[in-house]
Amino acid sequence: MIGVFDSGLGGLSVLAAIAERLPDADLAYLADTAHVPYGNKGDDYISARVLATGRFLVDQGCTLLVLACNTATAAAAIALREALPGIPVIGIEPGVKPAAASSCKKHIAVLATESTARSERLARLIREHAGSVRVDVLACPGWATKVETLKLDDADFIASVQRHLAPVLDAGADRIVLGCTHYSFLAPQLAPIVAGRATLVDVADAVARQCERLAGPAARGQGRLALWATAHPERLPAALSALGLQHLHARLSGPAGRAAA
Repeated sequence: MIGVFDSGLGGLSVLAAIAERLPDADLAYLADTAHVPYGNKGDDYISARVLATGRFLVDQGCTLLVLACNTATAAAAIALREALPGIPVIGIEPGVKPAAASSCKKHIAVLATESTARSERLARLIREHAGSVRVDVLACPGWATKVETLKLDDADFIASVQRHLAPVLDAGADRIVLGCTHYSFLAPQLAPIVAGRATLVDVADAVARQCERLAGPAARGQGRLALWATAHPERLPAALSALGLQHLHARLSGPAGRAAA
């Protein structure tokens, strides 16, 4: 079984990509909703949560873990690999490399949580893959929470997003990196704002391809999906439909459960 986890709903975008690429794999998704969001918390706190949720999924039988959260990957991927040496761990990083390589104007912007925006991991990505490209990093407080509350079409929020992006778009950024898995679900709102000026860059499909490479026997199962949450697990099935992932209902093996992680 392949375990996918995030602070909340954002990692469902990665789960969906994995489910499409590995239709026979048994999947488990854990949302750490008792502690969402991670983006405004310190690294030690995030690391403790990642270790707890990772161990919970291994106890459920997962043999491959996907850390479907940019903030958690930056803060705790190394610690999780050290704590679970026999379990492959796939993290997720903002798509700085593909954005920089494809940018015609050599100017990109990265949308990120507060924690990811200040992380050394993002700074290293920029140094290694965007040395000759201008990179604007935009912290986006509250965006992940909008996804968690499923209030994606709020007019005031969309207006604030337009104001937030206007300076980098006016400056000529032609690639906008979605540096948080939650932001994948804001693509319908972001696309009209950047249309004709920039392209959105997401890495969910790249993570799914890496998962396919490492899955081994875990790729062969019954195509089942188990949902877990540390708080309000009953909200997860409804969130699938609200986020356009209703096709995953056919894979559900039962009601969402509460994770004691």
